[in-house]
Amino acid sequence: MQIRQALATSLAGADLGPLVSIQPDLILVFAAPAHFAAGNGALAQRLTEAFPDAIRVGASTAGEITAAGVAEDSLVVTAVQFDRIGLRTATTDLADMADSRAAGRRLAAQLADPELKAVILLSQGVGVNGSDLIAGASAVLGPGVPLTGGLAADNGAFAQTWTLHNHRVSDRMLVAVGLYGDAVGFAHGSFGGWQSFGPARLATRAEGNVLYQLDQEPALEVYKRYLGEYAKDLPASGLLFPFAILADDRQETGLIRTLLAIDEASGSLTLAGDVPQGGYLRMMHASTEALVDGAEAAAQAAATMFRSQGQALALLVSCIGRRLAMGDRVDEEVEAVGAVFGQGCVLTGFYSNGEISPFLTTTECRLHNQTMTIAYIAER
Repeated sequence: MQIRQALATSLAGADLGPLVSIQPDLILVFAAPAHFAAGNGALAQRLTEAFPDAIRVGASTAGEITAAGVAEDSLVVTAVQFDRIGLRTATTDLADMADSRAAGRRLAAQLADPELKAVILLSQGVGVNGSDLIAGASAVLGPGVPLTGGLAADNGAFAQTWTLHNHRVSDRMLVAVGLYGDAVGFAHGSFGGWQSFGPARLATRAEGNVLYQLDQEPALEVYKRYLGEYAKDLPASGLLFPFAILADDRQETGLIRTLLAIDEASGSLTLAGDVPQGGYLRMMHASTEALVDGAEAAAQAAATMFRSQGQALALLVSCIGRRLAMGDRVDEEVEAVGAVFGQGCVLTGFYSNGEISPFLTTTECRLHNQTMTIAYIAER
C-alpha cells in the first residue's frame, strides 16, 4: 500500500506527478465548491487525464483536511495504491429527499458481496435525508459492514453541493466505494466533545428531520430563548448550538443534531438528521478545548481497534459547525488526530454537512452532526 497527496489552490497548480508515479487504484478528491462548479467538468477531465485507470471519487467541502491542518478554497488529491484490497464503486442519482432511503438501497445493492468489508459513502449534502440514506444502505448490507464518509458541503451556504465519480460531477449524485477482501484493515472512531446544558426537552411533534414542538411549545420559540442574543443571527448561529439526542432514560446516546433552517411561520426547526417524536433532546455548546479533546478521543478509539505497522490512510470527516466554533484554532483538532496516528498515516478529509460513521463499539452506522469521525484504512 502506497499513498501520495497533493494540496493546491488551483487545479492548474496541482503537482500530480508524484501521485501518478505510484499507479494508484483510488483517487480521493476534496475541494472547495468553486473547483467543482467552475467549468462543470474541468476537474473530472484533468483527473481522468492524469489517472485514467484509477477510481476517482470526491466531494465539495466547507474546508479541506491534510496533516498540515485545514485549508480553504483549495483542493486535496490523495492517491492510494493497494496491493491486496479490491475496490468497486456504485452511484445513483437522488430524485428528491423522499428518495433517500431507496437511494441507499440502490447503492448498497451494487456493492453487496460476501467479501465486502467496508464502504466509503459520499453524498450530496443539501437535498438528502442522511438518516434515511444510511438506513436504506444498512438494510441491504447488514449490520456487519461499516459505512463511513459524509455529506458534501458548500462552505455553510446549504444551497448546492457536488460529488465526483470518474468522468462525472453532479449536484444530485451519491457515490460509494466498497473495500473487499481479507486484507482490508479498517477501524473507526467518532466523538463530539460538545457539552449539554439545560433540561431535557420532549419532542412532542416531529416529522422526519423537522422539529415542530418541544414540550408542546413551538420549537423555534424555545430555541430562541436558549440562544438569547445569538438568536438574531439564526439560522447561521444554530451551528454553534446543536441538540443531543437522548435515550428514553434521558442519558446521551452519542448522536448530535445540528440546525439547517428555521421556519418562522410554523415555528419549526429543520435539523440535519431525523428526530424521534416522543424522544428527548437537550441543548449543547462547546469550547475549543473540549472539541479538540473529542477529536483526539475519536482517533484513540480507532487506534485501539486496529493499528497498521505500515502506511495507512485516515479519512477525517468533521462538521462545519465544529469549524465555526473553533475559528482560527480549528487546525488543533486535526493536529490532535495526527499525533495519535503518527507519521506513517496520511490524513485526508473534509468539513461536511453531516458525518457518516459507526458508533464507537459497534459497526451499526448512523448520521452524525457536529462530530469528528475517522475511518482508518490499511492493509493487513
